[in-house]
Amino acid sequence: MDERNRRAFIIGGVGTIAVFAVLFFAVGARRILNSLLSADPSLIAGTFALALCWLAAWSLMLRTVLAALGVHVPLVRSFFVYAGAVFANNVTPFGQAGGEPVAALLISKTSDARYETGLVGIASVDVLNVVPSISLILIGVGYYATTAALGDRLATAVGSAVVLIAAIVIAMVLVWRYHQRIIDRLPGIIAPRLGKLGLERFESETLEEDLRDRLGRFFENIERVATDRWRLTAVVGLSLCGWLFQTAALMVAFAALGHSVPPYVLLFAIPLANLAGAAPLPGGLGGIEAAFVTLLVPTTGIPASAVTAAVLIFRGAIYWMPVLIGGISVSAFGVRAVR
Repeated sequence: MDERNRRAFIIGGVGTIAVFAVLFFAVGARRILNSLLSADPSLIAGTFALALCWLAAWSLMLRTVLAALGVHVPLVRSFFVYAGAVFANNVTPFGQAGGEPVAALLISKTSDARYETGLVGIASVDVLNVVPSISLILIGVGYYATTAALGDRLATAVGSAVVLIAAIVIAMVLVWRYHQRIIDRLPGIIAPRLGKLGLERFESETLEEDLRDRLGRFFENIERVATDRWRLTAVVGLSLCGWLFQTAALMVAFAALGHSVPPYVLLFAIPLANLAGAAPLPGGLGGIEAAFVTLLVPTTGIPASAVTAAVLIFRGAIYWMPVLIGGISVSAFGVRAVR
């Protein structure tokens, strides 16, 4: 790990500790611990089992996308490759934005895919996961609005999500519309700067042409995924299944503490809370938990200590279990870039 990455990791780790410290102080660490100790072990196990189902569904997404790009990954290996990708996302700041390059390296190392093909594969999975999440937010919030008035906090969260998602969609449309200009001009801007770094691998007169070729293949691969309608439908369906498995996992986590939560609340709470993963924290750790508590306490009426305990169980299954499985996978596959 170089000095810049080490500094970012340390800052993110300190930020995570600070967020958790504030959360535990505000809610009450002893009350949270008492709630955790009262949890039903069998239902905690059920939470982790449903999290495995989520991980399997989204690993099938990656496998299907890669198949559209002509890259064939065995079923079991695709599970561990995706777990490794989640690991990379969870240990780098800014979530997917920080982990995707490492995930692309993992895909290319464990298959016959080029690096840019692996990058398109994991980026497509992350982008296509947004489609069902928008629908779930709208459905969940719409149904909730028929049963209770939207509070200022929830209205602000939904409004922020809509603005952020709209900005992402607009950016994607603009990039695709002008992708040929990007292919033609960006290598000429980047290549001289890379050459000035003095690194051996960048000392090549053909660097600009190589970058242009890689960018061209990158956008060609995106087009192949977008125009394969059957696989695209299957991928979106698998994404929806993954979100529903997460919803079921959080419901079971609450049930482990003796509480029942309306599923429509969790339908919008999970995607909204995950937006906090864009914070400069390792995989959004700390920020996502705080976002969950902020959303679920006013919308469920359950005590904050019980909500926090349920979220910690859920995040243990959704965050820490993939970190363990993915970390082992990354080590087994011999990828060292995350160190």
